[in-house]
Amino acid sequence: MRVVIDTNVFVSSARGGLPRKVIDLVDEGKLTLCISPEIVKEYLRVFQRLRIDERYLQKLLLYFEEADSILIDAIYTKLQLVEGDPDDDKFIECAAALKADYIITGDKALLRVSNYKKIKIVTPKQFLDLFYNIT
Repeated sequence: MRVVIDTNVFVSSARGGLPRKVIDLVDEGKLTLCISPEIVKEYLRVFQRLRIDERYLQKLLLYFEEADSILIDAIYTKLQLVEGDPDDDKFIECAAALKADYIITGDKALLRVSNYKKIKIVTPKQFLDLFYNIT
């Protein structure tokens, strides 16, 4: 199953909880993370700005370099779907380019889109509920 994970979920995963459970599923190879260079830049910029635990940031960087369960795409169609926060369109663009099944986010503007084509946009809790009912 392919997923795009919004920055806010990665940030929250540093503190544990449901976002960490989502990241753990990627770590365990149960999910394939879909990212783009734009998304990685945002992850790193936000982690550094928030001064997230340096060890966690290093783990994340290493993870992007070495993980087998990551797909990266740099070529995709520009969309304008997220009202109020057009910067979030990059998550839908990446999901569409890499044929992701879900975008996992806590962002209200992105959640209002709810789906694009066959891509569902859900919270970490909604995703985990769906994941454990599917598997």
